[in-house]
Amino acid sequence: MAKNIQAIRGMHDLRPEQSPLWHYLEARARAVLDGYGYREIRTPILEMTELFKRSIGEVTDIVEKEMYTFADRNGDSLTLRPEGTAGCVRAGIEHGLLHNQVQRLWYRGPMFRHERPQKGRYRQFHQIGAEAYGLDGPDIDIEIILLTRRFWSAIGLDGLELQVNTLGTSEERAAYREVLVEYLRGHQQQLDEDSRRRLESNPLRILDSKNPEMRELITGAPSLMQHLGEASREHFERLCAGLDAAGLSYVVNERLVRGLDYYARTVFEWVTDRLGAQGTVCAGGRYDGLVEQLGGRPTPAIGFAMGVERLVALLEERRDELELGGVDAYLVLMGEQAEAAGMQLAERLRDEVPGISLVTHCGGGSFKSQFKKADRSGARYALILGEEEVRRGVVGVKALREESEQQELALEQLPGFFASAVLERIP
Repeated sequence: MAKNIQAIRGMHDLRPEQSPLWHYLEARARAVLDGYGYREIRTPILEMTELFKRSIGEVTDIVEKEMYTFADRNGDSLTLRPEGTAGCVRAGIEHGLLHNQVQRLWYRGPMFRHERPQKGRYRQFHQIGAEAYGLDGPDIDIEIILLTRRFWSAIGLDGLELQVNTLGTSEERAAYREVLVEYLRGHQQQLDEDSRRRLESNPLRILDSKNPEMRELITGAPSLMQHLGEASREHFERLCAGLDAAGLSYVVNERLVRGLDYYARTVFEWVTDRLGAQGTVCAGGRYDGLVEQLGGRPTPAIGFAMGVERLVALLEERRDELELGGVDAYLVLMGEQAEAAGMQLAERLRDEVPGISLVTHCGGGSFKSQFKKADRSGARYALILGEEEVRRGVVGVKALREESEQQELALEQLPGFFASAVLERIP
């Protein structure tokens, strides 16, 4: 007997019982993003490898070790996207969306990185992200952070901590890099293997090390904040003042550097201690030089991405409290006349009650067996239609998720009954 083929390690099926949480999260994300005027863009999951080398940086962990890259039949080097910003910028340049324009865009979909699978970190993972182009002041930075806060409220998620920092300009970081490397070389014996490798190629990433044995060394490192110019300091001060005015608490984390080379000035993360080592659920920042770096005109930009799997894991703790929708009604049919009339009734309800989720029983069977299937479907109501009900023009209605007496409704009453039930369910 042939061996069963299983999913690739680090890539998972989304089973039917899991999908309601995803629908809940995605629907509320769309509603919040719509509320701020962001429009959806969908880009390919495959891009030219050069796009990520030029944007993320050739000496980052993602490009060096984590990308799924291969040559196609034409000999072109292609890569499954490891993040969403680079493709969004490429599309914006290609279709003329960015030059002398303000754009607010959002996207969702799978990303791919060949990492060691663990809780909250997978080789195929999903993100919802947003990008704003053409605005260079801290006001858009504030707005985009407030947008994320509104999303946490929309999904009922609390207990997240906002961390913010500034990375200054590329020139300011270059000057700071020299000071940092000098400090780290003076303590080279305390560096772990990863940090020694990064010392020459990407020393700022050492500040983001999660190795507890290096905590004291990193705490004593020179501060980038002391090497900022007046414009960068003012931008960050106005950002913090705006967050204060909005009543949003935050922590200034001077060791927050992000893992992608294109970030500049504002960077931020929302973190939790409820997911173990993978505590970041949303991260982003400014990348004012990236559009020009990829061939476009100089364009200020800021964006963020949220890890869907990590957010779903947090929502799973509160699944019973959430309005996750599901099946509104299961139509139980007894007898040939009822089966014929039931199909017509079901179509009428779908016509007259937009959004209703209605399962019509197929395959026959006893009343008892049909009722068991109605209960297992998760439906809120069983609709009972037999020969007698057809003759009288009525339907039996039995609540399946609460204690109440079965009632009888005339056919013309059903659309009104379910219209209110569906409104309660749809976000």
